[in-house]
This record gives sequence, structure tokens and C-alpha cells, in this order.
Amino acid sequence: MLIILLKSLVVGFLGGFGLTAGAARMFHTPTHQSMGAFRTLGELNACQGDPISHFSFGLGFLFNSAASSIGAGALTQDVFHRIVPNFAAASLLFKNKKVEETLYDPYKMGIAGGIIGAVVVVMLNTMAAFVPIELAKVAKEILTPASNLMINPVMPIIFWLAAMDAGKLTGMWSTVLGGLGHMVMGNSLPGLVLGILIGQSIEEKGVTKSVKIMISVVVVLFLVIAYARGFFAKLGF
Repeated sequence: MLIILLKSLVVGFLGGFGLTAGAARMFHTPTHQSMGAFRTLGELNACQGDPISHFSFGLGFLFNSAASSIGAGALTQDVFHRIVPNFAAASLLFKNKKVEETLYDPYKMGIAGGIIGAVVVVMLNTMAAFVPIELAKVAKEILTPASNLMINPVMPIIFWLAAMDAGKLTGMWSTVLGGLGHMVMGNSLPGLVLGILIGQSIEEKGVTKSVKIMISVVVVLFLVIAYARGFFAKLGF
């Protein structure tokens, strides 16, 4: 048990620090090279610097990760991509609402992410180690459906409502891309996040060259995913 605890602390801190700092660096591209996931950046942006939104978003995926940890004995990718960065952002934004001094600061986000990562990974791994196999099966049957409902459709509805409230263009782009995302991927959340990014960029800066590039990348991305998933074959093409 001591070995699990020590390894969880090390992995949790290093993973949380690196991935959270990398996500924060993405706000400084192309001036500085980033090393985060695009979806993490989009989801951090979608919470619009609101600590409650960041915390609730991370909490929703914590339940799903806990169910997977107890039922399957494995950590999901959501731990470092969604839970830790959003919890780190929430912890900093509760004290200071200026995103330039918190969410956009790789050093502060890295430290917060490292500490939170260590706590979360230790909690999930020790939880899985203590739960008997019979109880783990029961927990998986109960928690997994509940967490799946949180991810789809509860979270997409929340993001869609936030997009509609952000403006007409943002709402339109999110509705269109969210609908396409649901048809192609079975989950509208990625499309909603991309719609918020594109819509807000257009409303703030207009149709600039970077926005056109972003739209082109999103179109290509959807086409590639649709082809890989056999979406066009289902339509008869």
C-alpha cells in the first residue's frame, strides 16, 4: 500500500504539473511553444474564467474516473486532461479572477496542477485498492451510468446554454457544430466547444485569417473523423 501511495504521489504531481502547465502555455501561442491538448484548451476557454464552472466541469469527470478506477482498476485520460487542469484553474480563480495572472500563467497553473494531481491520483488509486472486488462491481454498475449521463447529455446541454447566452454567432456555431459532432462522434460536446471558440473569435476580432484557418482545420477534422467512423457509408455515399 505504501508503494502505491508513493508512486501515486510522484506520478500525480509530475503529470499534473506538466500537463497543466502545458495547457496554460497554449494561451501564449504562437509566441511560445505549447504542449497541451487542444480539447483541454477549448474546455478551459469554455468555462470563461468562472471558478464554479471550472470546478463543476472537473467534478463531473471525477465521478466517471472514480467509477473506472474502482471497477476496472485504471485511471482514465480525463484525470490529467480535464479534472486536474480545471480544478487547478478553479483554485487559482477563486482568489484572483484575472485570467492573465492565473489561468494564463504556466508556473502558477503547473504548481496548482501538480498538487491537485497528486491528491487526485492518490485518492483514486487508494480508493481502488481498498474496495473489495464484489463492491467494485456494484459501484461500477451504479456509478458508470450516472457519470455517463453527466457527460452526455447533461454537460453538452450546459455548454450549449452557455454558448447561446454568449451571443448569436457563438450560439449558431455551437448549435451547428454540436449537432454535427453528435451525428459523427455520438457526443456533441467537442463540437460545442469548437463552436464557442470560433463564435467568440468572430465576435471579438471578426473573420480574420486565423479564424479562417481555424474553420478550415475544423472542417477537415470533421471530414476525417466522419470518414474514419464510416459516417458517409451510412448515408449511402
